[in-house]
Amino acid sequence: MSIPLSIPLWLPAAAAFIALFVPGVASRALVILGALATFAWSVWAIVDFERAARGLQDVTDEVWIKQLGIHYKLGIDGLNLFLIGLAAFIFLVCIVWAAFREWEHPKQFFLFFAVAESAVLGALMAQDLALFVLFFDLMLLPFLFLTGIWGPESTRVAAITKLFIYTLVGSLLMLAAAIATGVLVSQQSGNDLSFAFSDLAKVPLAKGSQEWIFLCFAAAFWVKMPAFPVHGWMPDGYRNMPLPVLAVFSAVLSKVAAYGFLRVVIPIFPDASAHFQDLMLVLALGSILYGSAMAFTTSESRLVLGYSSIAQLGFITLGIFALNGDGAQGAILQAVNHGLVVAPAFVIVAYLAERTGGSEDIRDMGGIAFRAPVLAALFLIVVLANLAMPGSSNFVGEFLILLGVFHSKLVIAAIAFTGVGMAAVYSLRLFIKTMHNRVGADVDSRDVSLREGLVLVPLVAVILFFALYPQLALHKGERTINRSVSAAGAISGSDKALATHPEITVIR
Repeated sequence: MSIPLSIPLWLPAAAAFIALFVPGVASRALVILGALATFAWSVWAIVDFERAARGLQDVTDEVWIKQLGIHYKLGIDGLNLFLIGLAAFIFLVCIVWAAFREWEHPKQFFLFFAVAESAVLGALMAQDLALFVLFFDLMLLPFLFLTGIWGPESTRVAAITKLFIYTLVGSLLMLAAAIATGVLVSQQSGNDLSFAFSDLAKVPLAKGSQEWIFLCFAAAFWVKMPAFPVHGWMPDGYRNMPLPVLAVFSAVLSKVAAYGFLRVVIPIFPDASAHFQDLMLVLALGSILYGSAMAFTTSESRLVLGYSSIAQLGFITLGIFALNGDGAQGAILQAVNHGLVVAPAFVIVAYLAERTGGSEDIRDMGGIAFRAPVLAALFLIVVLANLAMPGSSNFVGEFLILLGVFHSKLVIAAIAFTGVGMAAVYSLRLFIKTMHNRVGADVDSRDVSLREGLVLVPLVAVILFFALYPQLALHKGERTINRSVSAAGAISGSDKALATHPEITVIR
């Protein structure tokens, strides 16, 4: 018997709310148990997922607001399956990591953390456009509080103000686009108002309507990633978030925005997706080049990872807007890969800062590789995965993305190849500066403790697992991912998957 999706969705927030009334360390243990139960369910969902089944699995569909046509509709398919697993895993590890540290008002801290997890899971599971927009906006609010209350006192207000303004503009654009989509589809079809994805995809809108709605959604997703050139909130935001919070934000939230393109934009607005394909590919290329260049020029370890994330999200967007099966599958795989890589990278930044008197500047680090061989070895695995070393799952993801773009836009693919080389520069620079060279003046060279290993080792273990078996994600997600881009790919002429996957049907 399948478990109703509402249970794992709301379990983290419910456990954290109950923990408000539990004294002492037991309250933290309860929050961890809620996250652990959700993660255990996500593993079971991946194992139990039936690849051959068509459509959504484990569907929950209840009319929520009848007058507005809004459904409380949740479901799992190959498009969101592994992103749900990624979110559950990263939140669990980061909650455990945060539980080992002391915080002011700890119960409130873990409540916001757990509410963020439920909101992210809701955005990934939602199969109704209005519900998706609600969860998409809700998942940002806890991070505003987590940064505004627990960030550095001198700069946190400015950081959350900038983050709020950027995301508010994007959210308002998305809300207007979502309402317009539901209303226009209802008028065109003559049916009652509905925001369910399945209903919206049945009635293609006029191309002109699709185009302006597409741009509104794209702006909202582009800001949240963040991506060039609307990343202005990122440096201040990354500097001020507590590191366990930042690890989750960078590893998970940005992927929800990328997922939105494949779940909402491309299937519902295929004509606009094909029309703006070149624009989106050029912007993605700009993110790759800009993010890479900034990553190997800054000395702030947080921003090295922040700008490298912009570059990696550029690759993910590149795969999405290749508008073919290879690129889209590579994009989803790379979204999971990047989340698995950037989270342990932030964990290691925190561990290195503890060994350098609190400094996160790579110029103050260095020289501990021989005195901390386990930490250095774990960091090397993370770095090699980040630069897509052959043999890593990241290599498979980038290979599929570039293959998809090569079939679609040869010139874009040729330029994007330079991003692979630039990733090697900033990744190896980060490792060498922090692990080798001269020992920093205030560096305490000690290896990973048992408590630190409890957080870091599981993250690295999953990286190694996907390096050995990336086909797990590709195999289970292939059918759904190919279908999500098939209509837009057919219009643009980019979907080479139609020739090799005859089971894909273009519905117009």
